[in-house]
Amino acid sequence: MIRHARVLPVLVLAPLLLTACGSEKAGDPGPSASASAPASAAGPAADSGTGELASRAQAMGVAPELVYVTDAPGFTLAQQSVGVLGDDGFSATWVDGETNALLRLAVDRGTITAGTCPEQPVGDMSGEHTTCERDGGAWYRTGAGRHEYALSEEGHVVRVSAETDAVPRDVLRAAALAAHRPDAAETDALLPSVEPAPATPVERGDLPPYGDGAPDNHVDVGG
Repeated sequence: MIRHARVLPVLVLAPLLLTACGSEKAGDPGPSASASAPASAAGPAADSGTGELASRAQAMGVAPELVYVTDAPGFTLAQQSVGVLGDDGFSATWVDGETNALLRLAVDRGTITAGTCPEQPVGDMSGEHTTCERDGGAWYRTGAGRHEYALSEEGHVVRVSAETDAVPRDVLRAAALAAHRPDAAETDALLPSVEPAPATPVERGDLPPYGDGAPDNHVDVGG
């Protein structure tokens, strides 16, 4: 009897201990659960300057979602060319420092299909014949001495164009495929700031360094 009395509590406590341990693990995801979580669960993507982009674009009258930037070796953004296209589209031009060739990026609302491509002039040159050729996910278009790559996005079209004789097709294609939404640093370099420039005081040479600062209207003898 004594031997049974000593064994019985152990048999009763064992299930209780296992139950208690199990209840603690049920509320704790543990290392394995964290390791199996997708990378996106770590948090939202870093801010790419969307707020600044929106404020700068809207100040210009451009829809923020239509602002794009591109990159082409040897070409530099012509800051004065950045502006509105149509109602709220976007346009900017890059210049080759050696040849002065121009690459124009234009983004506007609309679509482009096999049926509508020939009807849309290249580089806004209305009344000219346009030829269209499918090149991967883009349209290669020529007309009026210019050529262009056009890429359809959701609700808008991104176009990169240049004079046919000034920019080779492969350079044009690479610039079109490089077109993308700007990050914070690119936004700062692309769009003008909405903050007004600090006023520079104007120094007047006719103000004496003493008195109430009234202009010196002294007239010399005989004057």
